[in-house]
Amino acid sequence: MMLMLAAGVAARAFGDDSGFTSATGTDMSSGAQVYAQVCQGCHMPAGQGAGGAGRYPKLASNPAMVSWQYVALTVLNGKNGMPAFGRRGGEDVPFVAVHLSDAQICNVVNYVRSHFGNKWQGNVTASQVAALPHPDGIAEE
Repeated sequence: MMLMLAAGVAARAFGDDSGFTSATGTDMSSGAQVYAQVCQGCHMPAGQGAGGAGRYPKLASNPAMVSWQYVALTVLNGKNGMPAFGRRGGEDVPFVAVHLSDAQICNVVNYVRSHFGNKWQGNVTASQVAALPHPDGIAEE
């Protein structure tokens, strides 16, 4: 968790508004890369979820994945303690751990909906993500 937090600080301090790149410079353009760098720390490598100090829902064989909008809105705006990865930092919100662009969000949505036993093959686009309500009221594209 601290590594993700440190990576987010580095991305916020040194990155531009094009989205998150890890502190190690790891490419974050594919859904698999976004999942590995941002999501799997909580949802686990095989999407099985976790419990303990917190509850991290399983993504594997999850019927909620049928709705790309549900998945995208959850990533954008957060839910039940999950941070809003669509939120940008600024003067009114000085610290944002990780900000993902609309393109990165559509890539990770497509990835989780078609992996881990999920068989939803629709391809969400960055334009479709941009049309959804964003936590800051503005989309990337």
